[in-house]
Amino acid sequence: MDILGIGTDITECLRIAQMIERHGELFVDRVYTPEEIRYCQQRKQATQHYTGRWAAKEAVLKALGTGWRRGISWRDIEVQNDPGGRPSIVLRGGAKEVAERVGITEVLISISHCRSHATAHAVAVGERRGGEGESGRVGEN
Repeated sequence: MDILGIGTDITECLRIAQMIERHGELFVDRVYTPEEIRYCQQRKQATQHYTGRWAAKEAVLKALGTGWRRGISWRDIEVQNDPGGRPSIVLRGGAKEVAERVGITEVLISISHCRSHATAHAVAVGERRGGEGESGRVGEN
């Protein structure tokens, strides 16, 4: 297994709280999957958990080497938690297609948050792919 990309993000909880307050369900449903919404709503500090997932999605995009581009949506990246609380990433749609194209088989994620900020770090791992017209590096063609 090779490390094919890394990404990090830090987001203010107040920013996400304001987006939720201003746009309500329209914002939440556009950014988060139903399972993520359920998870966050069950937490005492829901805004911190929403913010952590926002930061995780941004960090994953950086690890994929794509940023926000056509064909990738917020809900293509889902944060799930095992029964012990450990987060993991599930890729779908455009994000999954990018990962498969460059050989990423898993994205490891770490999320932390406090009252004011949430941060996330993502590491994309897999088998480096090369070939004609490809450098084998994520984000390059």
